[in-house]
Amino acid sequence: MTGESGDGWAEGPGGARYWGRYGAAGLLLVEPGGSVLLQHRAAWSHFGGTWGIPGGARHRGESALDAAVREATEETGMPPGVVTERFESVLDLGFWSYTTVVADAALRFEPRLADPESIALRWTPVLAVDALPLHPRFAEAWPALRARLGDPTAR
Repeated sequence: MTGESGDGWAEGPGGARYWGRYGAAGLLLVEPGGSVLLQHRAAWSHFGGTWGIPGGARHRGESALDAAVREATEETGMPPGVVTERFESVLDLGFWSYTTVVADAALRFEPRLADPESIALRWTPVLAVDALPLHPRFAEAWPALRARLGDPTAR
């Protein structure tokens, strides 16, 4: 059934668990001034206490863009119609994948804590991201994502 919730763990070789039965997606949103929207994860969540991007499990048949926008809207109160996709970066493990959707926001909106998964949300200058305690997988992906974003001071 299309749209079936993907909430749940996918188990990989050796017992490693990844959130999202149909994979997962997150939104790396860039506002007009060049800052990115980051989420400080609640202590109880997977890798709680770290900073990352809004995102979560994909529903069956859902595109990465649709999943990332849905999750970001649920978690940040993002207004509709502000996202223009730039590119996607995919981590594909064969049995599970995570897609980072990088997009521009048409405006810098005030994010709000819209669910219990976050303890803070903030627009962060690209050059300040490395100083934060990052979610381990986001920390691994960040250097390549940052390089593809281009010079944040050129905006």
